[in-house]
Amino acid sequence: MQPRIPRQSTQEQDSRRQDTARLSDELAAVVSGARRRAVRDRDRHVDTAHLLHSLLEQDPDVHAVLGDGPQVARLLGYLVQRSIGYGLRWQGSVEDSGAVPVVPADDGLSPLAAKALHDCRLGAARRGDPLARGADLLGALVRDPGARAVEVLGRAGVDVDELRARLDKEPGAFAT
Repeated sequence: MQPRIPRQSTQEQDSRRQDTARLSDELAAVVSGARRRAVRDRDRHVDTAHLLHSLLEQDPDVHAVLGDGPQVARLLGYLVQRSIGYGLRWQGSVEDSGAVPVVPADDGLSPLAAKALHDCRLGAARRGDPLARGADLLGALVRDPGARAVEVLGRAGVDVDELRARLDKEPGAFAT
């Protein structure tokens, strides 16, 4: 009888530990919060909207990027509605726009969410910061126009193109 869960090589396990170690404590808490939200919502995977929701709840730097006030409240309103109507069409489906190259599977994450976490780590490393932060993740979440987070931001009235340009222009300016 074969085990139900495939075994990981030592190299794969070490790779995951290194990736996790490169998240700031705050960003690791954001990912944990997104995982809890996905379980609560009975979603099969953590997607970019779960990550965005958790970022908005836990990271004041992300509020600063988006501009505190009615826009953040509107975003949170859309995200809260996810389990009671808005976003129900997402249930039972995996978030994958088909536009992203395959990244190594990250346990329980949609392909776009895994890519966003991977890219935020790379962005922090390019900046010379050993830790990825919330603004890094926000920048990675808005990269793919097919991401659920981008859809939510757009519905809440955020100019995603302008946000993407601002985050690209000043990488790290919002990471403290």
